[in-house]
Amino acid sequence: MLPKLLFEMGSNGREGVQLPELDVPARDLSELIPMQHRRKQELRLPQLSEPEVVRHFVNLSTLNHHVDKGFYPLGSCTMKYNPKINEETQSLTGFRCLHPHQPEETVQGALELMFLLGRYLQEIAGLDGLTLQPAAGAHGELTGLMLIYAYHQSRGNTRKHILIPDSAHGTNPASVSISGYSSKQIPSNDAGLVDLEHLRRVVNEDTAALMLTNPNTLGIFETQVDKVAKILHDAGALMYMDGANLNALVGMVRPGDLGFDVVHFNLHKTFSTPHGGGGPGAGPVGVSKKLIPFLPLPCIVKESQYYTMYYDREQSIGKLSTFLGNFAVLVRAYTYICMLGSKGLKNVSKNAIINANYLYNLVKDYYHVPYKSRPMHEFVLSGDKQKAFGIKTLDIAKRLLDFGVHAPTVYFPLIVSEALMIEPTETESKDSIEEFAQYLIDIAKDAQAGKIDLFSQAPMNTPVSRLDEASAAKELNIRYEF
Repeated sequence: MLPKLLFEMGSNGREGVQLPELDVPARDLSELIPMQHRRKQELRLPQLSEPEVVRHFVNLSTLNHHVDKGFYPLGSCTMKYNPKINEETQSLTGFRCLHPHQPEETVQGALELMFLLGRYLQEIAGLDGLTLQPAAGAHGELTGLMLIYAYHQSRGNTRKHILIPDSAHGTNPASVSISGYSSKQIPSNDAGLVDLEHLRRVVNEDTAALMLTNPNTLGIFETQVDKVAKILHDAGALMYMDGANLNALVGMVRPGDLGFDVVHFNLHKTFSTPHGGGGPGAGPVGVSKKLIPFLPLPCIVKESQYYTMYYDREQSIGKLSTFLGNFAVLVRAYTYICMLGSKGLKNVSKNAIINANYLYNLVKDYYHVPYKSRPMHEFVLSGDKQKAFGIKTLDIAKRLLDFGVHAPTVYFPLIVSEALMIEPTETESKDSIEEFAQYLIDIAKDAQAGKIDLFSQAPMNTPVSRLDEASAAKELNIRYEF
């Protein structure tokens, strides 16, 4: 049975907090808030004791699946475990109690942390400049495209289109449209890589850039990236790397060394800051030397031993977010990088690749494998074998929930029929990977045995059973009448 809403609980007179006696002169509410701004009827808030409130939210938290509770192999999302030391450092009084309007001399530690984080990310990416301002990966994409636009504009021609592979993330074409460009799709070849011949045919003087994810969304490293970069650069265009899959490269390959001019980082993926849920994110953007003049303002510079905010950059694209970004998220990422160091960060990528390849080899004989190239940190299977028995990929995903794990990404990338996109990350043990592999194997065997009813009813062991998703989307009802 699902728990009650807070508004359905409690009774008059219950309290969780007692305020101290008033020690200042009392004033009537009418003196403080004009009548036109006051509520016409009394606000009906639940009256609950502290134990009731705590138990309510703890019970809710156990109904939801999260990375602290179980395996979360959501492909392309890098749902790694978030070390709790990150939460400890961002909660330190010296960080938590800062105010963004404090004088620079009183926030030197915070400015130094952001300055150093930017330098670390630049080194990891092999780039020359960076901004921490973007508030999410998609915001980082838009920022990168704005920088590309400003660069071409400074050269007298903003150009017209951005090239995007057919395996790209869905945010790529959306960001392109918002930035004022049009997008052109580049197909993948039989190996799952960019089709070079098609690329050569479409690149021209109107091409502003290519947005490339590497490794791509099939989990395959773009081994031709040097040739791709040459084609773009010879035409005066730029190379943009979607950093969603950077977790496979850190410490081993630097995007700047591969020819990329712009890279956005997903701190929640690669550097273990929390995954949204509607909360703050961070999507820093690194750039090559020729794009530094266009970076957002303000930026942090070091003058002798003093850190200050710099505003003097005529060609800047301007300010992207309030102040300098989501500071608590930046503290978490800084902590993660400092705790691991260069050797530890390299091991992160190595272990992510090992885990993905181990899982892939355990399950590949039970599912269709659309692209045979060796995967990096994630891989994509197809449920076409199971579909032949009347079991769709969505049914497989729902059935996995009954085993207490989250389903992988399904039906993406779009170039794979009945796609199952799986990323175990480096934080999973050999035991948990083998356990998940066995679930996938058992599901494949049940599908082959024709156990249609088992799949049509799944999930059966979750707080909410299988929903009519079409009706839920069309008739969404989340309103509670007060």
